[in-house]
Amino acid sequence: MWKQFLGKISRKSPKSGCGGGSPPAKSPPSLGDNGAEAELHVSPPLPVSPVSAAPGSETREDVFLRKLNVCCVVFDFSAERVRDSPEMERKRQVLVSLVDCVSAAEEPFTEAMVSACVRMFAINLFRVFPPKVRSSASDEDEPFFDPSWYHLQVVYELLLRFVMSRVIDVKVARKYMDNSFISRLLDLFDSDDPRERECLKTVLHRIYGKFMGNRPFIRKAVSNIFYRFVFETDRHNGIAELLEVFGSVISGFAKPLKEEHKLFLWKALIPLHKPKTVGVYLPQLTYCITQFIEKESKLTGTVIRGLLKYWPVTNSQKEMMFLGELEEVLELTEMADFQKCVVPLFRRIAHCLNSSHFQVAERALFLWNNEHLFDLISQNRQVILPIIYPALERNARWHWNQSVLNVTMNVRKMFFDMDERLLLTCQSNFQEEEEKRAASEERRRLVWEHLERNAVFHPVTRDISFAVPPTSAPLVSPTMT
Repeated sequence: MWKQFLGKISRKSPKSGCGGGSPPAKSPPSLGDNGAEAELHVSPPLPVSPVSAAPGSETREDVFLRKLNVCCVVFDFSAERVRDSPEMERKRQVLVSLVDCVSAAEEPFTEAMVSACVRMFAINLFRVFPPKVRSSASDEDEPFFDPSWYHLQVVYELLLRFVMSRVIDVKVARKYMDNSFISRLLDLFDSDDPRERECLKTVLHRIYGKFMGNRPFIRKAVSNIFYRFVFETDRHNGIAELLEVFGSVISGFAKPLKEEHKLFLWKALIPLHKPKTVGVYLPQLTYCITQFIEKESKLTGTVIRGLLKYWPVTNSQKEMMFLGELEEVLELTEMADFQKCVVPLFRRIAHCLNSSHFQVAERALFLWNNEHLFDLISQNRQVILPIIYPALERNARWHWNQSVLNVTMNVRKMFFDMDERLLLTCQSNFQEEEEKRAASEERRRLVWEHLERNAVFHPVTRDISFAVPPTSAPLVSPTMT
């Protein structure tokens, strides 16, 4: 009976005016590097006419709803017997015809059609992801491809065309694509399939642009995803894609920035430097942060303090990433903002200069190759050189790597050419500090030798008694008689 029902629908498809046949497979939509949507690389659809009711047949709305009901059947692609079933292929053909219908529609969709579309999207897309099953540690880096993508790809394309369509009334669509729908859509960003995350990226960007009333909720919901990732789960597949979408969103913020947007920077974006997997999404995160600084340069101090707060201690690779991001931030820093954080910043850089990992030390020394940063340092050398000179001197004396030693000598020469008197003063102070440190170490060594000699002549016995002071009687205040 079900096959007969599907057969009737396929026979009625030409009457609906949506066109039949299955076009070639279509690539998923994606966002470009600058946050703008890329064009869909699809073959041109067959020429179709708007869906209209033929004399004595079903109405346009009835045909559309009937097709949507067929697409509400979800197949289990993990079952061998279902993979090559004709019902599965027929559903895909109906989905493709719906994509053509939405693209070519000229008359506004009724509320029933909008409601049925959103219901079909929810049934096909919103699902519980299966747990990861990895055979070995080497499989962790291999991407996972969902077997149901054969249908999901067309559903996502239909959702994108639905959101972009001019015949969809935004007020009517918002009744059904409400906050609950958007929240469940955001949950799909945790998909293991990179193709699905690329499609979601484009769909979310379009929804944010069209449904203006949902923008505050989207920002709050994405913030909550970041919070759970940083402070609870430490695992999420779609952080890079979400940040890529918000790179375009942040670039559209109006000046001056609202307090809500500044809180998003401090409470949602900057803590993303904490997880150990920050390297996966660091380029997108850096882009979002630099967009904030370009909007309001005074936020530089906030960003630098955040970087110092989450600066890695034992992860050298992560430390090199932080130094790279720090250089990009400092390129946008103005003099007044730089002077507010110069002391804690160069204390951290001095620590990096003395790192035993030669790449960290070399990357920190390469900061002097940046012209803008070199200009900032030269104008604040009275504060900076006394902080970092001990690190430079220790590298010159004791660092094991020849490359680090050569770059250190070049930086010292830069400071010597910049201010010879200041360098000699710092050198004299360093010698005095080293003499004091050596004298302190010698006193400590002599004290320990004295204690060891006393321990040899006066060994500790097992009979150790402790003198207990007598308890005093409580004071009694005199009474009046």
